[in-house]
Amino acid sequence: MKQVPTIEMPLPGSNLDRLAHAQLAHLTGGISPAALAMAFEDWLMHLSHNPAEQAKLIQGLAEAFMQFPNRLQQSPRPSGTLGLDPFVPDRRFTHPGWQAWPFNVLSQFFLLTEEWWKKATTGVRGVSPHHENVVSFTVRQLLDVMSPANFLWTNPAVLERTAQTGGANLIQGLRNLMADVQHQQSKSGPPGAQAFRAGHEVAVTPGQVIFRNSLIELIQYAPSVPQVRPEPILIVPSWIMKYYILDLSPDNSLIRYLVGQGYTVFSISWANPGREGRDLGMDDYLRLGVMEALDAIAAVVPGQGIHATGYCLGGTLLAIAAAAMGRDGDARLASVSMLAAQTDFTEPGEMALFIDSSQVSFLEDIMWDQGYLDTTQMASAFQLLNSRDLVWSRLLKDYLMGDRHPMSDLMAWNADGTRLPYRMHTEYLRRLFLNNDLASGRYPVGTQPVALTDITCPIFCVATLRDHVAPWRSVHKLHLLADVPITFLLSSGGHNVGIVNPPGIPGRSYQVLTRPRDGRYFDPEAWLRAAPTHEGSWWPEWITWLDAHSGQHTAPPSMGNTAAGLSPLCAAPGTYVRQV
Repeated sequence: MKQVPTIEMPLPGSNLDRLAHAQLAHLTGGISPAALAMAFEDWLMHLSHNPAEQAKLIQGLAEAFMQFPNRLQQSPRPSGTLGLDPFVPDRRFTHPGWQAWPFNVLSQFFLLTEEWWKKATTGVRGVSPHHENVVSFTVRQLLDVMSPANFLWTNPAVLERTAQTGGANLIQGLRNLMADVQHQQSKSGPPGAQAFRAGHEVAVTPGQVIFRNSLIELIQYAPSVPQVRPEPILIVPSWIMKYYILDLSPDNSLIRYLVGQGYTVFSISWANPGREGRDLGMDDYLRLGVMEALDAIAAVVPGQGIHATGYCLGGTLLAIAAAAMGRDGDARLASVSMLAAQTDFTEPGEMALFIDSSQVSFLEDIMWDQGYLDTTQMASAFQLLNSRDLVWSRLLKDYLMGDRHPMSDLMAWNADGTRLPYRMHTEYLRRLFLNNDLASGRYPVGTQPVALTDITCPIFCVATLRDHVAPWRSVHKLHLLADVPITFLLSSGGHNVGIVNPPGIPGRSYQVLTRPRDGRYFDPEAWLRAAPTHEGSWWPEWITWLDAHSGQHTAPPSMGNTAAGLSPLCAAPGTYVRQV
């Protein structure tokens, strides 16, 4: 099942170029200067050749600033409040102090400026959509830096806290800052993460590692009920982070929940490769990961269909595996469940900001130098996508207000990162994001490409409403690619919280609708209108679906299969999860 390599060999002497680019990346935060320059050049050139557009922007700016002082003159004096209606609702300015002079002037002036720049960087005729998005995003990031909410003397909430505490909040904020700097330098876990150790406080569902190769450990979890469904579940997590996001603290563990519902659960735990793994490719993750895990499970539970479940990038890999198995007549899958996983990458949301030929080439040079993409480099990209919540709100809360969000199991897991091999990540970005080979029927497995129409088992597909990594409308495109019955579920929350969604948490909800094999297609907006809404966690809905595609309860299988060479090797969570 070895795939044809897709990484072009560098020309003689090009290693010097790659080394230069890798060193430049330390100054640019991994962002390609060429990609940014091309985007801004496209925008500026078209704007400079559109006199009507220029006049419209100048007129809009003049009108806004002419109206602004007139509205201020109608307001009370500085001792009162201006009563100025906000131009744009913004969570950064919800404290009552923003309604008082001069803070309301500062906030509204900022929002007015922000709104003008949004108009200036979008809708310019002739600019490519990608370049428009890059320019608009970059300008928004620069403006966010200058928000009055980010500074002590221009934020009334911070000034109020400082007066109340006599400056103790700033002293505590300085301590928080120093602790974070120390964490960055030592590359240790953030403060409080030590309370959530894999195998102690999280990843504690009982089980055994029954199979190990150079890339995975396969964990079989012990049954917690007298009888189980005959079809086991294989979980294929993303290797961007550690697998135990699906086995956090006991009350937050999807794996524990599945075991308690009467399923024999297996999970892949990926190795954390370093320089030595630079040449691992997508084919290795398919062959050594999914396929060898399926072989091991088939030896433990022979003759039974397998409910395969993939999360994020693991779901994309599972879709490739299921298509290849369907093409080759391998009928071992009873069903496929995909959690926040894309198969069509034409509209991947804001992730596309970092994916074009220039940026991918720049990223390849960084990985070529290191042999992998480091977890901190990935984290920086994700923080940029949601900088208001992940960067600036943290600056305000941790360093100015002197508060700390209490550490949680999910936050500790998020800090427990992994590395991505050079070849694998290059193939992933080029084949899937840039070329969209999987959705286009060009993705090779073995000597032939696969098509998702070759999948033969029913699919349960979960997307999340506020997903910056796998936008739900992009995940929804699976309806256009697979011919089997698809149950599509949209969960409230984001990429992680929408999946880690145990029963009993208030405010959670989901919508779900099943399209039969010959059912009509609903576009995303029509699907939203047609799908009924349910309160609570989506986990019980999935169990009901799995039960409907499973046999009657029976005695649990043995732990591993010694006769087949699958003796228990060590207790869960194994050894790979502890690799740093």
